Amino acid sequence: MVPVAVAAHDVASGATLSPADIRLSRLPADSMPQGAEPDPSRLSGQRMAGPVRRGEPITDASLVGPGLLTGTPPGTAAVPVRIADPGSIGLLSPGQLVDLVLSPDTGGQAAAGTTLAARVPVLSTGAGAPGSAAGAWLGQREAEGLLVVAASPEQALRIAGASTRGKVFFVLVEAGPR
Repeated sequence: MVPVAVAAHDVASGATLSPADIRLSRLPADSMPQGAEPDPSRLSGQRMAGPVRRGEPITDASLVGPGLLTGTPPGTAAVPVRIADPGSIGLLSPGQLVDLVLSPDTGGQAAAGTTLAARVPVLSTGAGAPGSAAGAWLGQREAEGLLVVAASPEQALRIAGASTRGKVFFVLVEAGPR
């Protein structure tokens, strides 16, 4: 049996962990998830990337930060993109698939949008107050309107800086194959 930090109760996506949210448990060594944290004190102050149930081990992939790319193909990048309608981000949660569309700034003239990336998974919604853990992970003080997606190198090049070329919107897509 080995020590592991687990959720003391159900914890919501986006929550900042406090000592009351985490407890120490013991699991058989051969059932310990990779990336599990044996010391609950190291998790305090971290932001949850997704929800966890009471008793579930908290791993690096459970937290906003570099662990968000756990299990993705080699070369995958976590790409922040500023969404034109910050309020719409409340419709999203980590794991959902979205298409990102750029609507060019044409000075009021109608123009067709361009798909920047199709079916990219949401890693973080950046939801929270300015200076939240999500904002701190991204190295900025203001996370409102910021979406982080997992993208291939080619998609990352199209997405990076897109909000300086026009307005970026997302379209929710279903998880199944097209």
